[in-house]
Amino acid sequence: MNCLLSLAPAWQSRAVLLLGIVCALAPIVLTAAEPAVVARPSISSEANASSMKFTYPETARGEQIDDYHGTKVADPYRWLEEPDSDATKAWVIAQNKLTFDYLEKIPQRKAIRARLEELWNFERFGLPRVRHGKYFYTRNDGLQNQSVLYVTNGLHGEPRLLLDPNKLSADGTVALGDWVVSDDGRWMAYSLAAAGSDWNDWRVLNVETSENEIDHLKWVKFSGASWTNDNAGFYYSRYDEPKPGEKYTGANYYQKLYYHKLGTPQAADQLVYERPDEKEWGFSGDVTEDGKYLIITVWRGTEQKNLVFYKDLTQPDAKVVELISEWDAKYYFVGNEGAKFWFTTDLGAPFKKLIAVDITKPARSEWKDVIPESRDTLQGVGAVGGHLIANYLHDACSAVRIFDTSGKLIRDIDFPGLGSAGGFGGRFDQNETFYTFTSYTVPGAIYRYDIRSGKSEIFRQPTVKFDESAFESKQVFYPSKDGTRVPMILTYKKGIKLDGNNPTILYAYGGFNVSLTPGFSVGVIEWLELGGVYAVPNLRGGGEYGRAWHEGGMKDRKQNVFDDFISAAQWLIDQKYTNPHKLAIRGGSNGGLLVGAAMTQRPDLFAAAVPAVGVMDMLRYHKFTIGWAWAPEYGSSDDAELFKVLHAYSPLHNLKSGTKYPATMVTTGDHDDRVVPAHSYKFAAALQAAHAGTTPALIRIETRAGHGAGTPTSKLIDASADVFAFLVKELGVK
Repeated sequence: MNCLLSLAPAWQSRAVLLLGIVCALAPIVLTAAEPAVVARPSISSEANASSMKFTYPETARGEQIDDYHGTKVADPYRWLEEPDSDATKAWVIAQNKLTFDYLEKIPQRKAIRARLEELWNFERFGLPRVRHGKYFYTRNDGLQNQSVLYVTNGLHGEPRLLLDPNKLSADGTVALGDWVVSDDGRWMAYSLAAAGSDWNDWRVLNVETSENEIDHLKWVKFSGASWTNDNAGFYYSRYDEPKPGEKYTGANYYQKLYYHKLGTPQAADQLVYERPDEKEWGFSGDVTEDGKYLIITVWRGTEQKNLVFYKDLTQPDAKVVELISEWDAKYYFVGNEGAKFWFTTDLGAPFKKLIAVDITKPARSEWKDVIPESRDTLQGVGAVGGHLIANYLHDACSAVRIFDTSGKLIRDIDFPGLGSAGGFGGRFDQNETFYTFTSYTVPGAIYRYDIRSGKSEIFRQPTVKFDESAFESKQVFYPSKDGTRVPMILTYKKGIKLDGNNPTILYAYGGFNVSLTPGFSVGVIEWLELGGVYAVPNLRGGGEYGRAWHEGGMKDRKQNVFDDFISAAQWLIDQKYTNPHKLAIRGGSNGGLLVGAAMTQRPDLFAAAVPAVGVMDMLRYHKFTIGWAWAPEYGSSDDAELFKVLHAYSPLHNLKSGTKYPATMVTTGDHDDRVVPAHSYKFAAALQAAHAGTTPALIRIETRAGHGAGTPTSKLIDASADVFAFLVKELGVK
């Protein structure tokens, strides 16, 4: 079963980007010859991968020692934090040489890639966005590196190509990010990201001619765009240009909110709001649908609290009003009816509720509950078609309900089984919305939903070349170390034998209030066809059960997340799904940290580990790019007490020499400017030095790649093929 619904406001999704989820591991390719300055890695020439012997590249150890509140901590691989140094580049090439020599000798690799390419080759559509009678949507014919943007006049009009990102780079690494169409349908502001970087360039397209205007905005990160109702320009947020050499590593502080007037240079943009006294504050500017107000959502890192200001756009000289000025809860702006603003919030409601705030009577005593808190977690609310569409999670599965603006329940939306519904965007004055429904084994179909009648009809439905009926999913609950009841979804071939010998991937995330509700993945299908079990527990640290569930995996309670994960592995073994020689763990970003912590705490429990773009150095993560923003989640080594917590589980600092670790393939991208590659570089170097076993300790480094977003299809297929080939070999899949 699969459960995801995306109704969160734009600013929330941008805030989540501060760490991000990587469900598809960043793909890696070898692109350069090995220099002579690094000892040549070697691998035995025998054809059978199982007989490989490893000589790892020689990694120089420095003398760096740091003093943390009286505790001396060595950091011998500090030099790998310089991604563009000759020494680091040489190390990357040598490591990739070793890794790809290993992968090329796995006989199943070619067949796995061929099947993945066959599965991946299906037509995919994005959810339509409607402006002034025009329908905008993305489409991928199956194997295009990047999806292409189309527009139609009317719902069933002839599609016209609007923007093809595949033509913007030879290797497909320039990706279309966010795109926002003006209310009159004439202009589209859109962002492009190169090589997986979080830095975006914004441009403006003439929808009628499909040609770019002169507008070009740079140094934009963690920002969307919001057009004014006169279609003359839009609001966006940006940082100052980084210092030379710090584009991919320098800390990002002092974001500013600007207004850009169409057809003018960026230097002429109007500064709308900044806070020189608050370097960590970020701003999201969103114009209300009626065009009367600019909502300024103020965020601070990944803290699950925010402020809300507004500006009256009907008054030229109006000042910014601080409507919600206390960091006491989450407030997500949903929409408005004149001076009445709707927000979802967890103020006094751990499972969240919808409130109305009349800005003419802003005192908290005047706030009204519209949709009260329920037993299910409220993920978000959309104001569409004169109604309120509320998304709930019930044991990590979608439940969607329609309310009128007074909070009266109108109906539930029926779905074809348990799964994940996402979308439900649109305008308050439009009667239609679109959503997707999917599950682990059901590709995501797009539905058009009529608000008045409550009827859904299929708008687009993909066809994937596999037998959906051959597999099944079920949800189980298991006890964690402290007795906490944790849900987990298992997917496998029907008729599975519980003999303890099934190759199994345990995948999880566990952090940042993110509800891990799996969607359809051709990689998962490939694993299931190979006879594997795919297990996804919903660990503490996520948002599946409200604020307490999230806070149960934060800061000094982070060990609960690792205990939940390790307990899931033990449950799978106890219930005879698998055994320690057949069990692999996988996760990305914060999930890469999870894998790193689990394999260092219980190396005996797993046969293989694949940590992707992981946060591995918990003592220095806050010193790079947007890493400081994760301190509300993790804490910081600058704090003496939290240093002890972080040092106790930091994967880099808990590798012990002479230990037999699981077969490991670390993956990262050399242009990752969210979780900088130094995390993975240093961890891989330390693992190779500490590992006493005969299994491989490898790192696969994608060049011209970042944290995962916008990765070309061809590279996604290559990366998935390499991960599954690695697991097939190391788990002995036949």
